[in-house]
Amino acid sequence: MLPRTSPPLPVSSDVSVESEQRVWSGRFPLDVVKFRNRRFDGAMSGLRTWEIWRRGKAVAMLPYDPVTDSVVLIEQFRFPAFAAGLEPVLVELPAGLLEDGEDPEAAMHRELQEEMAMTADRLERIGGYLLTAGGADEFCELYVGRVEAPATGPDGIAWHAGEAAEDEDIRVRVWPAVKAIDAALNGEFTNSITVVGLLWLAARQGQLRQRWLAP
Repeated sequence: MLPRTSPPLPVSSDVSVESEQRVWSGRFPLDVVKFRNRRFDGAMSGLRTWEIWRRGKAVAMLPYDPVTDSVVLIEQFRFPAFAAGLEPVLVELPAGLLEDGEDPEAAMHRELQEEMAMTADRLERIGGYLLTAGGADEFCELYVGRVEAPATGPDGIAWHAGEAAEDEDIRVRVWPAVKAIDAALNGEFTNSITVVGLLWLAARQGQLRQRWLAP
């Protein structure tokens, strides 16, 4: 896959960029930036050096079935979780990075089909979140989407999916919403955007079901 285009750094009177160097030009470039930023006392800071991983814009969606009051989540191996000494198979939401100039909602429908072989007939935006504020510019638009939860076996597994060309190995599992929310509240999920989506659902579940079940 070709490297993504990184937008230029914003121009601001509160940030003075002294130098910008690209030290890695793979699919996700890495830049080293020297800059000064305005402090809370109004003065400019000393020269600071920051390494920024330029991942760009992303989308994620919480697939929710208001009829069965269930969510459909995916499970897949993540090497960074393995490197951190964590359980490497994470429970996640379908998600992905936007192509250059791509509409976020269109990207979300694409990712839902690629990662789960599913469709959503409604999307509502939950919010936008910077995933790694200390080191990457990845900004994720998070949605909740109305889906029809598939039939499953006793273990809740519906099927396996993923893009063969990218060697994706994804397991699709249906959870009762209350069980998934409890797992998020109990710290059982280490994927942050999954937790954000489920805690949002915990707060807005009644209103959402009322809207989505209305004739």
